[in-house]
Amino acid sequence: MAIIWCKREARGGTTVQRVRVHVGVIGFVGLSLTLGPGLHDPGSAAPRAETVANADDYFPDSMGSRWRYRGQVVDVPLQKIGNGFVNVSTVKGADSIKGVNVKVFHDTNPGNHGPSDSFYRRDAAGIVYYGSEPGTALEKQLVPYQIVRFPLEFPSSFQQFDRKGLNFGSDLDGDDKNEQADVQASVTVVGKETVSVPSGSYPDALRIEARMTMQIHLSGAQRTAVGTDTMTAWFAKGVGLVKYVERQEIPPFASDRGLVTEITEELEEAEVKTDTASLQRCEPPAQRVLAHDARHHELSQVAFATGLGPDSGQAMSSKGLAANQRAGDGSVDVEVAHVEGLAGCLDIRGTP
Repeated sequence: MAIIWCKREARGGTTVQRVRVHVGVIGFVGLSLTLGPGLHDPGSAAPRAETVANADDYFPDSMGSRWRYRGQVVDVPLQKIGNGFVNVSTVKGADSIKGVNVKVFHDTNPGNHGPSDSFYRRDAAGIVYYGSEPGTALEKQLVPYQIVRFPLEFPSSFQQFDRKGLNFGSDLDGDDKNEQADVQASVTVVGKETVSVPSGSYPDALRIEARMTMQIHLSGAQRTAVGTDTMTAWFAKGVGLVKYVERQEIPPFASDRGLVTEITEELEEAEVKTDTASLQRCEPPAQRVLAHDARHHELSQVAFATGLGPDSGQAMSSKGLAANQRAGDGSVDVEVAHVEGLAGCLDIRGTP
């Protein structure tokens, strides 16, 4: 759920800047793009899109909902497995950003990067990411942007944003000048499949893939460093995010060799509150974010929020939800309010 760019290596130690990129619902993984409507091989028929019924139930955000994840970080080149970590995501409350009502999600240790708050709005057009605390100069230039689009169809892909000439917010090559960066992000809704995690097995979980690419133009070195962050995430109806696998490829900036890291988080337990009177379900899109057709809007997300859950009410454990699904019921008796966004897909947040 985050991309970490390592800053220049200095004598006596390494200075590191972490730039967290929410890759919630993102696009293609690796070099292969999952094809969707309008994005298909001209030599083959376009796949028939299927609309997900009650799509917002996959992204609960009711007040007091709570998710506990067990995570692992692996340094791929060295096959070095770090210590496991725990991240607890909670719907903390509501806030207003520039006149727009948002939900506040608090994560205790997402991606093993320390605590943070993230801000999301869910409405009839989808889910929009409004930034995080702590944040970075780069993130402030990107938000708000859409991370999930309603109606939710699969297979389908869309570009979240393509921004050029942004202020990266730090000097990576030692010339006392902040670098410039170009950032692109895209999201693909792949389809439904069964996923098993410590909290249970979830049939018909939505699989969403995301990719972010960043070109950092090193002013002193007169070269461009390219890094990528790809993520695959699974969302269960009535539960929210149950698993994600993220691969970060970080370029060398100076004398270092770069880094490839894989991060995984799996749901251990969840309390998803029932939403009995959500007003946001009926809210129209925020005009300043989605002034035009959402399908053509530039702002979309590269990252999943780790939590996504509903407003106050009865709580139901994730194990109970999984059991209901295994019973072949096909649905979960939980009404969900609004969603926040995986990825993700792009919440670029700083870590001290």
